[in-house]
Amino acid sequence: MSSKSTASEPRVDGRPVDALRPVCLQQDFARAALGSVLISMGHTRVICAASLEEGVPRWMRAQNVAGGWVTAEYSMLPYSTTDRSRREVTAGKVSGRTQEIQRLIGRSLRAIVDLQALGARTIWLDCDVLQADGGTRTAAITGAFVALRLGVERLLRDGVLTHNPIRDSVAAISVGVVDGRPLLDLCYLEDVAAEVDMNVVMTGSGKYVEIQGTAEGEPFSATLLRKLQGLAAGGIEELTRIQAQVSLDGPPIYS
Repeated sequence: MSSKSTASEPRVDGRPVDALRPVCLQQDFARAALGSVLISMGHTRVICAASLEEGVPRWMRAQNVAGGWVTAEYSMLPYSTTDRSRREVTAGKVSGRTQEIQRLIGRSLRAIVDLQALGARTIWLDCDVLQADGGTRTAAITGAFVALRLGVERLLRDGVLTHNPIRDSVAAISVGVVDGRPLLDLCYLEDVAAEVDMNVVMTGSGKYVEIQGTAEGEPFSATLLRKLQGLAAGGIEELTRIQAQVSLDGPPIYS
């Protein structure tokens, strides 16, 4: 891997290697939703909204699986990138990338939810990318948790739920290696140049939900993997702190 850059040299946006992009969480952005948040991480912006549906998927009914379900849908709006992207509904099929991200978001949220406590109900998390500058899937997971928590708080307040099904928080962040330097929270220009690219999903209590890591060129060492894990853990700890500040009636939260 290249070693022409040093840790002291500025990144493309001037951040230190271990710094998140500026984070903003604006709750109740979609007021018709049960819970919603507009999450901004740098120039990446994603609307995450939770909706409640009575009943569970057919496969759960067919297999007599007790409890509820939490699932997600993800989309990038046509104007979210410089070159207009075609709506997948127009193409008549969902891309493999979209399916992968939807499943990742769903798995991440189900990891911290007691599905039995939901009863025979489904909570949908819709994540729509308004503007993409790297890290859309990790921003979607981080924002979807807040939307879920706000929605559950309303269900508890209204007596729809009697027990809080949320057992922990969850957040996600990207890390990678660019010009030989391990970096936290890659923007698009860093992401496309990365020699190693990784997405990490962790709970607020510090447990891993998922790690997606790829060497784009040369394989990477266990030492570098531990360095990237450490960067990710620090970033997720900060995101967890920011998530916890969001309340139903409070102001938007800025990092």
